[in-house]
Amino acid sequence: MKLSDLLIALRYWVAPELRVMLLGSILLLSFSVQIKNAGADSLNKLSGGKNDYLADSVNSDDKNDLTLRHAISLALLQNPELAAFSKEMRALEGVTLQAGLLRNPELSVNVENIGNIQKLRGDINAPESIVQEVVQQVTTIRIGQLIELGGKRAARVSAALLGEELAAMDYETRRVEIIARVANVFTEVLAAQERLRLAEETRQVAQNVVNSVTERVRGGKVAPIEETRVRVGLSTTRIEYEQAQRDLTSARKRLALLWNNSSPQFSKALGNLETLIAPPNLQMLEERVLSNPMAQRAMKNIEQRKALLEVEQTRRIPNLTVNAGVVNYALVGGNTAIASVMVPLPLFDRNQGNIKDAYQRVDKAMDEQATMELRLKTELTQSYEAMSAAWNEINILRDEILPGAKSAFHVMRRGYELGKFGLLELLDAQRVLFQNQVLYVRALANYQRLVNDIERLIAGPIDSVKPNHEINIRQP
Repeated sequence: MKLSDLLIALRYWVAPELRVMLLGSILLLSFSVQIKNAGADSLNKLSGGKNDYLADSVNSDDKNDLTLRHAISLALLQNPELAAFSKEMRALEGVTLQAGLLRNPELSVNVENIGNIQKLRGDINAPESIVQEVVQQVTTIRIGQLIELGGKRAARVSAALLGEELAAMDYETRRVEIIARVANVFTEVLAAQERLRLAEETRQVAQNVVNSVTERVRGGKVAPIEETRVRVGLSTTRIEYEQAQRDLTSARKRLALLWNNSSPQFSKALGNLETLIAPPNLQMLEERVLSNPMAQRAMKNIEQRKALLEVEQTRRIPNLTVNAGVVNYALVGGNTAIASVMVPLPLFDRNQGNIKDAYQRVDKAMDEQATMELRLKTELTQSYEAMSAAWNEINILRDEILPGAKSAFHVMRRGYELGKFGLLELLDAQRVLFQNQVLYVRALANYQRLVNDIERLIAGPIDSVKPNHEINIRQP
């Protein structure tokens, strides 16, 4: 998609109803998000300097490294879905243009008694002359113009303009959805990178354990069966490492496909999953959800339906057709001016059916608007509850479980080397540590996805809403 296609939508955001949505969408370029920006690129200017939670908190000198801002920019410029919406908006511009045009005048030429143009001869009062004069060729030329009464053209233009605004809101809705989708897949890539790092650490630690057990076996301190056990565990960590590699490759491809590229060209995604924002106040989120483009579209749809009702009401008033012209008599010579006015009599068809249909569609639009608000609030509540649960899970894992698991593993490993603990206790402590590390990464990624979903619902950054409590998660 070209940048010019994006600029088409901006002309519609001048309307007061869309100003809030414009601000939210621009801020949303930094979506989901809590990363510190390392560069002052054009997207940073658009977003007002908002920190990206997934973008620039990790410094890198590799120009092929991908930030969330860059990923969103690529998706917005090259995603074919937005290109389709842009063309729909252009098409509706033509509909508005057509609605405002005046009706074309009509030219009518009527010739009667063709060919009877011979001059009168002899006595003009003779019966033959009189008959010849009666059936002489008569040419009538008329120009007629339909004049629409009752404000029909203005009503059509108003309805067409509202149709353009609806298309702009559809564009913005899909734009927000694409940004949320990019942020979610970007989160998956970060989580996959972290799981790969943990898998590598797990494999290295397992190798160290194998080395320690091998030395004890050689020293005759433990039975050779223990070396076999730890080597089986080492093989398992290799399988987990390969699986983590496959998951990362798949996530990278899914991310690149969002900007219509089947082959990822970036080296790695930059971001830190541990940079989080505490859950904000639910009531404030419910107020902000009404600024969602889908909610705004439902409200604008009511206005358009009312405009279409007005169009149907204006059609009750009959139009006026004015004709003017000239009649030429070929035999006797001379021209005669003529004029006429035609007005339909609304005796039977007063557009009753279409007016009733338009009234019902206004009521339907109101019901749809209430349904949309209810659905958005329901989705918001569900996401908020899940986000709060994920927040508590992260805090428990970080503050209680992981420190204890790390301490237990180090104690068990040192104790095993000193002969105080057996191999089973060491392997169990190792397994518990690595499982909880994976759970921690999974919980972080899940929290970020829920944040992305809430930002999609409120069409703006979540850090602009006051949190319920102070942030107490470790900042990198």
